[in-house]
Amino acid sequence: MVAYILRRVLYSIPVILIAALILLWGVRETFDPCAQFRTSRGGQASVERCRKADHLDEPITSQYWSWLTKAVQGDLGQSERTNADVGSTIATAMWYTIQLIFWGVLLSALLAIALGVYSAVRQYSVGDYILTTLSFIGLAMPPFWFGLIAIQFLAVGPKNWFGLDRTIFGFVGLHNGDSTGFDLDYVRHLVLPVLTLTVQSIAEWSRFQRASMLDVMSADYVRTARAKGVRRRDVLVKHALRNALIPLVTVMALDIGGLFGGVIITEKIFAIPGMGRLFLDSLQQGDAPMLVAWTVVTAVFVVLFNLIADILYGVLDPRIRLA
Repeated sequence: MVAYILRRVLYSIPVILIAALILLWGVRETFDPCAQFRTSRGGQASVERCRKADHLDEPITSQYWSWLTKAVQGDLGQSERTNADVGSTIATAMWYTIQLIFWGVLLSALLAIALGVYSAVRQYSVGDYILTTLSFIGLAMPPFWFGLIAIQFLAVGPKNWFGLDRTIFGFVGLHNGDSTGFDLDYVRHLVLPVLTLTVQSIAEWSRFQRASMLDVMSADYVRTARAKGVRRRDVLVKHALRNALIPLVTVMALDIGGLFGGVIITEKIFAIPGMGRLFLDSLQQGDAPMLVAWTVVTAVFVVLFNLIADILYGVLDPRIRLA
């Protein structure tokens, strides 16, 4: 198992390095951090000084090496928008996003697996048809629409209808005022953004789990286990479910990695200063150093979760370790 993990880690290193080079080149081609000096008193001379100071007059490979040598030491540059340290800003935003993703993925995974297994075991039952219909509705429901509807009917609406002093669920940030930590106020503010983040994930993952479970349940080894008199519950849990989780792990790994940079809508609606909102603000202001670091960090998380998926394959199916 250790050799299997080491191989996967070694495969991931060049992927991250190549991804960082491509992303740096893409940002450099798209954004010119020195463009603001064209209208200054110095004109083109100011632009040239800026490009020289930021090493933009050098080949992209030289820029990449300069950026990489600083990045491995923890220096991701300085934001052109706020003059703050890029690494510290991303770390702060990442913490908010991690909180959303942790609770969202935990809720989505538990519900998706449970609903998928139930639908497969009770195939073509009334419950299966109901869950299938709800899944299609969830897949067709845009997150921005669901978030706004959730605010109206679960927060603002009940406050007005029942004359409450405050809303049942918060919808601005993750805390009220200066409060911090895990408390009731935190839970109140967490409910709506997590629901918005997970509605499509639960619908999608439960469909994958149902299809995978049905495929495994028709396999020869499952029928053989049943013919030998093994209890149906043991067959489902110890044999069918374990193998049925492998396709779902693939989908979840890709989705979770992308969530670190893809929660823009949820964080914007609920005013959460996470990675998605940071990207949108940096994009609108043309903050090149922040965008370079943001894209690379997001790529690292995508590769990381694919690595985790590879490791879980080996855990769920020992035969994969020998591949």
